Amino acid sequence: MTNVISYSTEVQEAIKQNKPIVALESTIISHGMPYPQNVETAREVEQIVRDHGAVPATIALMDGQIKIGLSNEELELLGTSPDVAKVSRRDIGQLLATKKIGATTVAATMIFAELAGIRVFATGGIGGVHRGAETTMDISADLEELSNTSVAVVCAGAKSILDIGLTLEYLETKGVPVIGYQTEEMPAFYTRSSGFPLSCGSESIEELASILKAQWSLGLNGGAVIANPIPQEHALEKSFIDSIIERAMAEANANGINGKDVTPFLLGKIKELTEGESLVANIELVKHNAKVGAELAASYHAL
Repeated sequence: MTNVISYSTEVQEAIKQNKPIVALESTIISHGMPYPQNVETAREVEQIVRDHGAVPATIALMDGQIKIGLSNEELELLGTSPDVAKVSRRDIGQLLATKKIGATTVAATMIFAELAGIRVFATGGIGGVHRGAETTMDISADLEELSNTSVAVVCAGAKSILDIGLTLEYLETKGVPVIGYQTEEMPAFYTRSSGFPLSCGSESIEELASILKAQWSLGLNGGAVIANPIPQEHALEKSFIDSIIERAMAEANANGINGKDVTPFLLGKIKELTEGESLVANIELVKHNAKVGAELAASYHAL
């Protein structure tokens, strides 16, 4: 397996010097934001990780290899290529064998982070149980990965387009800790509040790191969700974004959009209907998660 893993020079140096590393996904670059904001945000997020005591490792598939850390040219390629595949667990073998470009989802990023020995991963929001899943069975592979793969995912909760209540129920059934960072409620991506309380919370990075250490030291495999709300100054009004999501979902249903095409369609439609406000919020919450992720990686590394 090690012969298909390719580390960037920066990540290689971090491993050699025993520095904390933060994994970053690449689907947000290829499918989550338009160009050039996607590439600009990716570079800014990497710099935020560096500025807060860790080394960034953006992950993707290219040329039949698992890339742990990307060059500026590779980030640009991901952000501009029209045919980048969206990679979850089921797609990995095919894309490695065919040597196509693949951008990693939360699930795939967790898999590759664990292979590389990286314990902390910062992203925007996790996937989850889609609205109407009781009839469609549309449940993100991210949730199953969280139950199996020992990586902490720092995120602004589950994406607002999902059924957050059912997502939390699923995670509870799978034994995945959902830990609110300086919040008692599950954040809902664009908003700080979802109306769903969390049973576990922490006010400090050091305590978060200790919780993860205690969990994994017992051999309890599986990830953890570190639910980190979007900063107040960038949060959208809940009633406003909820009404926008309802309109976007109605259009998706009317056009027969389903499966892995749903999330990119909805995010694009929400950006259009909010006249770009949702994109600004998305960028800011990712930056905030990168900061917290870097601090958590450094604290965990010091234990």
